[in-house]
Amino acid sequence: MLIAPQNSSLERLLAANLCALQQEIAATARSAHRSEDSVTLVAVSKGQPASAVRSAAALGQRHFGESYLQEALPKISQLRDLPLTWHFIGRIQTNKTRAIAEQFDWVHGIDRLRIAERLATQRPHHAAPLEACIQVNIGQEAGKAGVAADAALALALALAVQALPRLRLRGLMCILPAGQSREANRRSFAALRVLQQHIGRCGPALDTLSMGMSADFREAILEGATLVRIGTALFGPRSEQPLG
Repeated sequence: MLIAPQNSSLERLLAANLCALQQEIAATARSAHRSEDSVTLVAVSKGQPASAVRSAAALGQRHFGESYLQEALPKISQLRDLPLTWHFIGRIQTNKTRAIAEQFDWVHGIDRLRIAERLATQRPHHAAPLEACIQVNIGQEAGKAGVAADAALALALALAVQALPRLRLRGLMCILPAGQSREANRRSFAALRVLQQHIGRCGPALDTLSMGMSADFREAILEGATLVRIGTALFGPRSEQPLG
């Protein structure tokens, strides 16, 4: 009888990539005089099949990020037997808030009070409050998602006044413009950190900075990132079209 190898080439690649990322994240955190466990890796699994997520989970990865709802929902269903934490990191449309509120643990892209209200109202009462970040367009890119930096405080204060019981504001999130230098990346990440501190002095205390991806997570950690969203450096190139 033939016995299939326990570790496929994909599993070996994932194991090597995950180990390298964990070591790099820990080393960068130490260089910033931070504890190694102050940074959580969110594995961005959009464009990857459920089998790849299952393989990463077998290696101990627990946090996964998805951007396309039509792809994420069947994937979450297939992996419901695993104790995973799901992050929605894409742009949030009003007609999709119910599914996001019902199926995800974190949402990173709040940029309007109405979206937050819908998510809170539609969050199941048996579930823990939905952890949320305000997305800030820190690079001031036209047409990109997120609130302007000078509007983030007003949105945070509005969320605090509303006191939405099924949604808990945790912090800020950003996606940087492509092609910036490392120095420019650090300045942008530092600007988001300063904004988080300003909001904390004027309104709700925030403990989360969701910033940094495969190309710039080191600079993000140096400037205080607590969640780094990494896909390509872990899984390799992804499908250009949503799975589903």
